[in-house]
Amino acid sequence: MRISGATVLLTGATGGIGRTLARRLAESGAELVVTGRRAEALREIARETGARVVAADLADPGQVARLAEECPDTDILVANAALPASGDLLDYTPEQIDRAMAVNLGAPVLLARLLAPRMVRVRRGHLAFVGSLSGKAATPYSSLYTAAKFGLRGFAHSIRLDLAPHGVGVSLVQPGFVGEAGMFADTGAEVPGGVRTVTLAQVADGVIRSITGNRAETDIAPAGLRLRCAVANQFPGFAGRRGTWAGVPDSVRRIVEAQRALR
Repeated sequence: MRISGATVLLTGATGGIGRTLARRLAESGAELVVTGRRAEALREIARETGARVVAADLADPGQVARLAEECPDTDILVANAALPASGDLLDYTPEQIDRAMAVNLGAPVLLARLLAPRMVRVRRGHLAFVGSLSGKAATPYSSLYTAAKFGLRGFAHSIRLDLAPHGVGVSLVQPGFVGEAGMFADTGAEVPGGVRTVTLAQVADGVIRSITGNRAETDIAPAGLRLRCAVANQFPGFAGRRGTWAGVPDSVRRIVEAQRALR
């Protein structure tokens, strides 16, 4: 799928990955539409990239539907928005659970449902979902986030099969630990020992490559972390017994406390 000249809707544009993606998509010639909850932050991005702004809270299905209505000519959806959703499930209220699952899984699915029919009609388009390696391997204190990312991975792969005969591509990009943004950069917690990070530019490059090459799944992480995730995915019991994620709980507890207000 060519990005130049295509209308691209980017969700979660105000985060670290989102801002980098907005710049890269604009540089690639996209007719960019950016969305998120914070209108002023979106306008700042728009001034830099020339994007159109449509503010929306993706936790609200009504606002998701309005977003799709205001972007009817979307050629490429880059579903990047996410909530941290870290912490013990027992600490969450039902309302917080609904919000986490709505933003991290429900909104991408609903946007795909609302935007894909036009793509099917014109036999041209692409859905790109930014997931996480948490969609392959579980980690402590991340049950909600992991559930959403496992679900997003399954959804992306399945709908790719459904849309392929209609000329519509689907890609999933799964970053590992990002050093310049996200939970570690935002909270000051240390990355688990021995785990290397990736850059925002590497994640953005992965998204661009996935769209233009119609790649089914792209993991953005060092080889060692990809291997650990592969082992945990195929042998979850073994991974738990052998302490594949040893050292994570202490750092994650710090992240959980720092992110509590974002639920």
